[in-house]
Amino acid sequence: MDCPKTYYFLGIGGIGMSALARYFHSLGYRVCGYDRTCTPLTRRLETEGMEIHYEEDIASIPQQLDLVVYTPAVPTDNKEFVHLQQLGVPMKKRSVVLGEITSGKKCIAVAGSHGKTTTSGLIAHILNSSHVGCSAFLGGIAKNFDSNLVINHNSDYVVVEADEYDRSFLQLHPLYSVITSADPDHLDIYGTHANLLQAFAQFANQTSPDGGLLLKSGLEFDIDEHITTLQYSFEDIEADYYPWNVRNYKGNYYFDFHTPEKVYYDIEIVGSPLYNIENAVAAMGVALRCGVTEEEMRAAVKSFQGIRRRFDYRIKTPGFVFIDDYAHHPHEIETCIQSVKLLYPDKRVVGVFQPHLYSRTANFADDFAKALMPLDEIVLLDIYPAREKPIPGVTSHLILHKINKMNKYLCAKDDIADILVALYPEVLVTMGAGDIDAMLPGIQKAFEEELEISNN
Repeated sequence: MDCPKTYYFLGIGGIGMSALARYFHSLGYRVCGYDRTCTPLTRRLETEGMEIHYEEDIASIPQQLDLVVYTPAVPTDNKEFVHLQQLGVPMKKRSVVLGEITSGKKCIAVAGSHGKTTTSGLIAHILNSSHVGCSAFLGGIAKNFDSNLVINHNSDYVVVEADEYDRSFLQLHPLYSVITSADPDHLDIYGTHANLLQAFAQFANQTSPDGGLLLKSGLEFDIDEHITTLQYSFEDIEADYYPWNVRNYKGNYYFDFHTPEKVYYDIEIVGSPLYNIENAVAAMGVALRCGVTEEEMRAAVKSFQGIRRRFDYRIKTPGFVFIDDYAHHPHEIETCIQSVKLLYPDKRVVGVFQPHLYSRTANFADDFAKALMPLDEIVLLDIYPAREKPIPGVTSHLILHKINKMNKYLCAKDDIADILVALYPEVLVTMGAGDIDAMLPGIQKAFEEELEISNN
């Protein structure tokens, strides 16, 4: 009996990398990997049968590898990366492998500096809840699937979160593309916002003429005339797809969905922030073009449970609410806090933010400070470096000093739970893309114990 192929992942704990690892493991291949941090996700991969180690150790690399998949977040001076290059083992970037997997499929790719994870998760849920079906590679853990990977062998559709970092999304040639936003980000890669916009335009022009591009209203790119381009919006009634008559009833939103063909009245989305209506509009627009029926669409949008770490309720009681969000860009933070204030206008809101990357902190320190200002109390953690080396003079103090209010704190990780309990918030929101998620169980436990004491 032939031995199964062995795939080795450098940076297996990344959300995009772990989806690929799960995909190859589902095909019966041996999947092994390295990541510098043990997380709930990597532990889950281990329970699924993958072999993972957490120290740079050449001796831990399996023999006779068929392919090494790596993420550009792994430094090029990583011992294992250097060793594998010297061995001459076949090595491919994550984005290249994803492009190869989706080639020849009916790919639906969702790009954007924010909004892409929820939108792609919504599309995957709507399609998979319908007769159309799909597979999906997502940038977050979708609660409906309890995974970032969906496999459906009965459908040619595959939904992909198209990552702009390192120009990864240019490996994709979608049937349908969605661009949710194009705010300046990843300037360590692109240098200027203009270069980033140029990459988004190139991605858009890789859309098949047989499908179409769904573009957030207000974004303007030079799009090939052979590509069908439609616009969607939350508030622009000149767009092709938009909601109307939005209302909130007992925490759920209802709206009328306007499309070029007809109006779908009283669409219901459950337990979501207001901005998810716009994500739902984009998702429904794509789903309808893929052949999903009105009944299937309505039921799926109503049953969508969201994405972990995307406006994710950890505790929800009459006296205290704890929401966690992946927000790590100034616009995302602003939108998250606005949504919290809209839902809880009379509550005292305490927010925690862990900056992600030295370069992003340096580029957007003023914008971060401005976005955090509406909070009643602001707690900053140290910068999570991810793939970067420190930049002289760039720390969380850079943001702290620009926040023009007294109720601001810089906190060590080990002290976070105690400080937050002492601040006694009515609503707590944690934000960041680093390892703040590893602190959440401790924070949640501290408040659950405090609530238990209060109730006795």
